[in-house]
Amino acid sequence: FIFNPQSKQSSFRTGILKTSHGAIPTPVFAPCATIAAVKTITPQEAKQAGSRLILANSYHLHLRPGEKLIKKFGGLHKFMGWQGPILTDSGGFQVFSLGRNRGLVKIKNDGVEFTSHLDGTKHFLTPEKVIQIQLDLGSDILMPLDVCPSGEASHKEVKQAVERTLEWAQRSRSYFQKHRKRGQLLFAIVQGGTDRELRKYCATQLQEIGGGDCWDGYAVGGLAVGEDK
Repeated sequence: FIFNPQSKQSSFRTGILKTSHGAIPTPVFAPCATIAAVKTITPQEAKQAGSRLILANSYHLHLRPGEKLIKKFGGLHKFMGWQGPILTDSGGFQVFSLGRNRGLVKIKNDGVEFTSHLDGTKHFLTPEKVIQIQLDLGSDILMPLDVCPSGEASHKEVKQAVERTLEWAQRSRSYFQKHRKRGQLLFAIVQGGTDRELRKYCATQLQEIGGGDCWDGYAVGGLAVGEDK
């Protein structure tokens, strides 16, 4: 991540994030291609509109059509016809949001057990498996499995979510370091709800896990989950 000199006219910080499929000038707007397609437009039209990064979702792609099939087709870039950088979400938000009101999710120390909203089949995702799914997809930027609590969760529940997120981050990091391909990047996800101290604690602990040079970036997770504005 290379940061440009700060503009004299603005306090905003710009930068360039280098990936194996091209450089991303930041800040950047990333269109959402949840199931490997940006709704209503083609990859060529997304490029013509100035898109430099597309976001896909490993949870949905794991359920349909499956990362193994996508890998067989040469990876997500070839599968969807997009040769620019791709970021894949871990699916943590989708697992918990889809299951929160339906009783389809069970959070365990080792991972998450959930029932598919498509066909009712049972699945179990571990931090390691989520990283492997994204490696099979050929993502440029990977996200670790995290626990995304509701915006209405108690302080105790949010604290538990942070601790489990940190534990899973360590496991995800270890697996990624052993199996990563050249040019692939791993971001950490900071949780903590609307509690300022928990956010600081989570960010600090993630830095310690990374040892100063492991994480290629940090994501702010747990937003737009029911908290007030």
